[in-house]
Amino acid sequence: MTKNQIYTKAISNHIFQIIQKAGEKLNMPVYVIGGYVRDFLLKNQVSKDIDIVAIGSGIKIAQEVARQLPRIHKINIYKNFGTAMLKTNDTIVEFVGARKESYNSNSRKPVVENGTMEDDQKRRDFTINALAISLNKNDWGKLIDPFNGMEDLHMKIIRTPLDPDITFSDDPLRMIRAIRFASQLKFKIHPETIEAVKRNKNRIKILSKERIIDEFNKIMLHDKPSIGLHLLFETGLLHEFFPELIKLHGVEENDGKTHKDNFYHTLEVVDNIAQKSDNLWLRWAALLHDIGKPATKRYHDKNGWSFHGHEFVGSKMVPKIFKRLKLPLGQPMEYVKKLVLLSSRPIALIEADVTDSAVRRLLFEAGNDIEDLMLLSESDITTKNKKKLQQYRNNLQLVRQKLTEVEARDKIRNFQPPVSGEEIIQYFNLKPSKPVGLIKEAIKEAILEGKIKNNYHDALTYMKKIGPEIINKFIKSTS
Repeated sequence: MTKNQIYTKAISNHIFQIIQKAGEKLNMPVYVIGGYVRDFLLKNQVSKDIDIVAIGSGIKIAQEVARQLPRIHKINIYKNFGTAMLKTNDTIVEFVGARKESYNSNSRKPVVENGTMEDDQKRRDFTINALAISLNKNDWGKLIDPFNGMEDLHMKIIRTPLDPDITFSDDPLRMIRAIRFASQLKFKIHPETIEAVKRNKNRIKILSKERIIDEFNKIMLHDKPSIGLHLLFETGLLHEFFPELIKLHGVEENDGKTHKDNFYHTLEVVDNIAQKSDNLWLRWAALLHDIGKPATKRYHDKNGWSFHGHEFVGSKMVPKIFKRLKLPLGQPMEYVKKLVLLSSRPIALIEADVTDSAVRRLLFEAGNDIEDLMLLSESDITTKNKKKLQQYRNNLQLVRQKLTEVEARDKIRNFQPPVSGEEIIQYFNLKPSKPVGLIKEAIKEAILEGKIKNNYHDALTYMKKIGPEIINKFIKSTS
């Protein structure tokens, strides 16, 4: 297959023929550009997202395409940006008029003017995203590649079409996008481009946290997030918006005793999780599981370095991090907070000989997230000692077996004390008050400790036994 045949195959989709006819009718040259072309040439497969550039009005082209489609399609028009989008079948097509852009130093929002195809390709972030294919009758299927993007695709290189210092200063988000594409495509960033990122890293201060985290989460969702995370660290970008992670970096020595570098350990754990789950928030739990270690690091002459209570401290840091980075503060944040708090518990169960009581408590506190917690614990094993690695894995498998056995027998996961607060109030003729909660808590603790079974009869009998003592003790303490 010749090169022209390859490029023509890339636009064999019926939608491109309709776009060509619309452009011809309006006397507007049209081109497909960017990710669709890049991904097709990389993988020889068709993307579901298509970007169209018209030498004229992108909105008018979109409206004409919609008219020529066999059934009515709703168009989303964004007049402020001169763009339009329509969805046909499972394909999303975005239209924009060719333009040139200029920036001021305090904003990444450009001043936009109508431009040529060359102008439009100059404003693209990277050479591999500036590739375009003509949809015009006179040169249908012609590749337009003014910046040797095809060569960079072949060499697996990320570089900017123009001076990278200007490109990144104009729109600092492109620096994180460079790393995201390097991570996604397993490409290398060109040396001049990576040095420009380092020089311009402080420019990301003009970006909103939402835009930064949108790109960061895309890095987190790749099959090996450490590639992007390491590049963010090496370029200094991570220092600009995620100082808590930076504090994990480094190794201290005292009397010849050292601790592991918790930053690189964290990257390993995130990669391990990525092999087991696509859950973004589970990956965030892996990213933050040791975030409390810098604040809890202590050296003891006898035992060396310790990080006692780092899980608790880390869980308290999670809401602050989520709030600052504009991450969702509802269920995702609570989920990550819980997993960080419980992250060392399965390992601790091993040291406690996996008692039923400890297993009940873990099941109760983890609830439906127990499987994710176990995946996190298994991913947290990064020792290079093969004997220790196998021992840890075997021990965690024993914990898994215990979890299954105890849950099958006691039904602890997400349980509520079988006796309700209303029953306690009626039986002891109480008003809603603190003793009611204390009695319920005592019943719960008795079940978790294995003193009574998790059923109504045993809980009611236990309530009658311990209720008077709790009530009398409370009365004495308040009199």
